[in-house]
This record gives sequence, C-alpha cells and structure tokens, in this order.
Amino acid sequence: MAKGSCNCKAVQFEVRSPIEHIYICHCSICRKAGGGNGVSVAVVNNNDFVWLCGQEFIKTWHKPNHDWLCRFCTECGSNLPGKNDEQRMYVPVGLISNTDLENAKVAHHLWVSCKASWEHIGGEGKQHAEFIV
Repeated sequence: MAKGSCNCKAVQFEVRSPIEHIYICHCSICRKAGGGNGVSVAVVNNNDFVWLCGQEFIKTWHKPNHDWLCRFCTECGSNLPGKNDEQRMYVPVGLISNTDLENAKVAHHLWVSCKASWEHIGGEGKQHAEFIV
C-alpha cells in the first residue's frame, strides 16, 4: 500500500496494491505538463485507488482534439492521478514517499522517439519508440 498527496497536502490518496513498475513518458505533452523531461507514473487498477480527501481541489484539463487529460491541484498546482483507461489510473510517483516505493523500478520508457533533444535516457527500463499497453 502507498499513500500520496499533492505538495500542499490538500489532495490525498491511497493505492491499495504494491507499486512495482514505473513508466516514464517522454512525449511532448507530458514534458509540457510537468515542465521537465516527462512524467513518471505507476498504473494501478481503479479498484486499488482511493481518494482520501481534497477532491474539491482537483481540476481536470482535456487537451483539445485529443484524448489526453491531466488533473492538478487548484491550490498548489501539483499534477495528480488521472484516468489511464476504463480499468486503470495513472499515478505520478513523485506524489508518493520513497519508503512506499522501495520495491518499484523503472520498467518502461515510453515515446522515446519524442524525447527532448537534451535528454539522455540511461539506467533501467525498456525503451519504446511509442506507447505500449
């Protein structure tokens, strides 16, 4: 189990299954959303995810003419968990304490074909030119 929150702790949640795999997306949309080299997330079943408090502070933004969306805290601006597909949520792992992620490892780098020109991907994780399911 892992607990997480936004920067100001107005929004808090819990993941009720172990987080073992981390996915890092390097696409231009995720780079703009996070302001860095991409976003690092865990993907969890909807049944294993629970909002603990602060849902009234969540704003959702849908990219026009696209299926991409992001959620963020209206108080501090932190990226928040969101819908991955009908059965799963994506959870930005930066919102979870390191002690709750001790057994997690980077498993996949997504959209490597779109990574920032200045980025060098090293370490663990299989690299994929595009998205994988």
